[in-house]
Amino acid sequence: MTTEGLTPSQTVGPFFSIGLSDATQNTLVPDGSVRIVGQVLDGAGDPVPDAVVELWQPGPKGTLWGRCGTDADGEFQFVTEKPAAEDGSAPAIDILVFARGLLRHVATRLYFPDEPANSDDPILGPLEPGERETLVARPDGDALRFDIRLQGERQTVFFAV
Repeated sequence: MTTEGLTPSQTVGPFFSIGLSDATQNTLVPDGSVRIVGQVLDGAGDPVPDAVVELWQPGPKGTLWGRCGTDADGEFQFVTEKPAAEDGSAPAIDILVFARGLLRHVATRLYFPDEPANSDDPILGPLEPGERETLVARPDGDALRFDIRLQGERQTVFFAV
């Protein structure tokens, strides 16, 4: 079989270092009040050192977007701000994860802890408690921690896109 003309998702990767040369891509708001840290973990709970995490969120002047590759410990971080609630939903940030072994990215959401609107959110509210907690960041020093488990015990809830 020849690989000529195939896309990266059809060949062996990872190819994620391409496009990550700008280290400022993980700063959505330069003077942001929220720092998000986390790890991408595989089904065995081991770090995924070559994943890419993207954040998408509403901002005052349109959509904010950021990208961060994971380091050797599977860790990533972003600087942003808490988005406003929209359309009866709790404030949330949409997240895409690209990683080896995934033919397509996976999509999830980060919700903020201690947010009163979480219980009424049309996506978060109906989930079982164990599922719900995979989508809510937790305080970690001066940051919010949001670990992403790709499969296995305590797998993060992912959404069809």
